[in-house]
Amino acid sequence: MISILLLILSVVFIILCTAKWNVHPFLALLGAALIFALFSGMELETVVKSINDGFGITLGKIGVVIVLGVIIGAFLEHSGGAYKLAEIILRIIGKKRVHEAMGLVGFIVSIPVFADSGFIILNPLNKSLTKRAGLSIVGTATALILGLMITHVLVPPTPGPIAAAGIIGADVGLVMLVGLVIGLLSLVVAVIYCKYMGSRHYLDPNPETTEEEIQEKIKKAPSAFTSFLPILIPILLIVGKSLMEFKLSEAQMELPWAKFMAFVGSPVIALIIGMLFAFLLPRKWDKEILSTTGWVGKSLTDASNIILITGAGGIFGTILQNSGIATTLADALSGANLGIWLPFLLCAAIKTAQGSSTVALITTASILAPLMLTMGFSTDIDKALVVSAIGAGAMVVSHANDSGFWILTQFSGIEVKTGYRVYTLGTFVVGCFAALLIYIASFLL
Repeated sequence: MISILLLILSVVFIILCTAKWNVHPFLALLGAALIFALFSGMELETVVKSINDGFGITLGKIGVVIVLGVIIGAFLEHSGGAYKLAEIILRIIGKKRVHEAMGLVGFIVSIPVFADSGFIILNPLNKSLTKRAGLSIVGTATALILGLMITHVLVPPTPGPIAAAGIIGADVGLVMLVGLVIGLLSLVVAVIYCKYMGSRHYLDPNPETTEEEIQEKIKKAPSAFTSFLPILIPILLIVGKSLMEFKLSEAQMELPWAKFMAFVGSPVIALIIGMLFAFLLPRKWDKEILSTTGWVGKSLTDASNIILITGAGGIFGTILQNSGIATTLADALSGANLGIWLPFLLCAAIKTAQGSSTVALITTASILAPLMLTMGFSTDIDKALVVSAIGAGAMVVSHANDSGFWILTQFSGIEVKTGYRVYTLGTFVVGCFAALLIYIASFLL
């Protein structure tokens, strides 16, 4: 109970620091991590190791991806390519359907691509679409990340659900089918929610750019096809790698062409290739573009703030993981007789406590695997529903210890308190709705 109380107080501390006292999120997260670690009785050596590992491992996974994504975004914006794409897409979907478009794009992209990487890649397009449609970035960015999160936790071959399916012994194809159906229905709720929240919290995605400047950029912009390549190529490469790893055996993965595809399909290399395509966007090259005062220099300055905050979020999450709070919550819930709600609540508790959806999925599946027969889950459909229930729990809730929370708020310019009001609440609403659908399905299937 002390650990749970400390977690609640730590989150309140972060909210007060960032929303009321205007403290930089890096300091707020670092302070909350240290307060939790020291008052929970962690060994001092473990505290130091957790800080170093949390910052280093988090940025080792996504730091370079953030930098490359920011550079691609800068070239798309300054060349006018993002606005060119937005203009064409809006002609097709209409100005009133940006939330639907971004939610669905996120839903599709995140099946093979990690949600954080998918958001970074698609963020420039979302910002330009939102600006051209005159909408609030709060609603559209949240629709994008919720769409990404839904398939990230529900649909293989994303690592979390496919690992949970393997541990539980569920049929991957059946898990994929159940996840897609539950996910699509949940996406409808997510879009409705984001439209409502966007109407209540208006934030201009690019307030320093006027409509006249946008029109001028569109006139000088590269073609829509060229503008689309820095976004499309990385997605195709990452998707190709995921599908290949899903279909090929270990022996086939050792073939030279498979190794090459695995190399170019890794997020870092895929985004480097995307950045090279972004270099084709300017119609007229200026030597200042790649300088410290040009497009690249300014974008790296923007990226540094995002990287620091994301790394600090990693510190907080790692401190929580190493404190054993997830085990405490798991022990408290695993003995309860809650039927199909047990996988959801157990995973939700672990996710909320330590931040990582993938860790929560795998941990919950490992706890439940030996209990499946005891709980009465024996058929293939039972196992698929359990994996989906675990996935629904892995959405609930995203807050300060989740890198996705900071990527959303910092890339979109959303205030931290608004992030809690909109995105954190959104993960709770959508995750609980998905769990309700699974509960109903357990009676029908």
